Amino acid sequence: MLMALTAACNTGGSQGRAQAVTDSFWTAWRDRFVAPEGRVVDTGNGGISHSEGQSYGMILALRAGDRNAFERIAKWTQDTLGRQDMALHSWRYDPREAIRVSDPNNATDGDLVIAWALALAGERWQRSDWTKRAQEVREAIHMHCVEQRYGRSLLLPGVVGFAEPAQVLVNPSYFVWPALDHFVKMDGDSTWGPVIRDCEAITRLARFGPHHLPCDWVAVTSKNDVAPAPGKPPRFGYDAIRVPLYAVVGGRAGLVQPVAEWWRSCLSQHRPIPAWIDVVTGEEANYPLSTGGAAIAGRLIATLAPAALDTDYFSASLQMLARL
Repeated sequence: MLMALTAACNTGGSQGRAQAVTDSFWTAWRDRFVAPEGRVVDTGNGGISHSEGQSYGMILALRAGDRNAFERIAKWTQDTLGRQDMALHSWRYDPREAIRVSDPNNATDGDLVIAWALALAGERWQRSDWTKRAQEVREAIHMHCVEQRYGRSLLLPGVVGFAEPAQVLVNPSYFVWPALDHFVKMDGDSTWGPVIRDCEAITRLARFGPHHLPCDWVAVTSKNDVAPAPGKPPRFGYDAIRVPLYAVVGGRAGLVQPVAEWWRSCLSQHRPIPAWIDVVTGEEANYPLSTGGAAIAGRLIATLAPAALDTDYFSASLQMLARL
């Protein structure tokens, strides 16, 4: 599927502009969550916007061949969230606040997907400014969001607040494999290969509890010592659900085989897959995966994908990403 997406991105500029947008799931997502100016609205979180959501809008618009939407989303993202001191993006915009972008810190997963989408769109629609911006964002991620520690190249979740003296906090759901693989094509293995290999290593190490599942946040304390991050719920939950998503989209289903096995075991017991599980205590949510989570399960273990797009922003976004 990733190869098909990449191939689709090689069509010419004028043809891409004129091509009809026929993906009904995309048009439903766009009409529900993208404001006219290009702001992707998190309707389930007070109407805020964030670099993560903007990046989703960009890669999904690209996939659908919707150049108009891509241009609007990309412009709003750079104009509103783009930092002046480095080619990264502030993570949060809140229309309810007097200072709508009050925290300059970035979210690395959003920057990864923004750079990936810009590079592919620059190639598809012959926009050298997007290609240049993509390169600048890649360079900034590598300079500011890769921590050399414990003999590893650790991908930080953001510039500030994660590299501590005694540990480095990482979020395995930020390892966006298809974006990182594309960066290797652009910049070479010497730049991104160590990051990719250490992200893979951390994902293998971050298998906790009897089901050997990842959790939302992980503390790295030495080369091969990782644990659920202190002070955060040790759950395979709303962040970590994207670990199997990006693994399967990025051709690394083997990295999340324990997730596949646990999900299959739930279904074999004729019970719904819970929305989260505490990897330490085994406590499970008393409600099932969202429609978006079910779409990810569909990709990983070949269950039936949901037939309709969810009305919830995050769930619908997961559904859309599971179709990449």
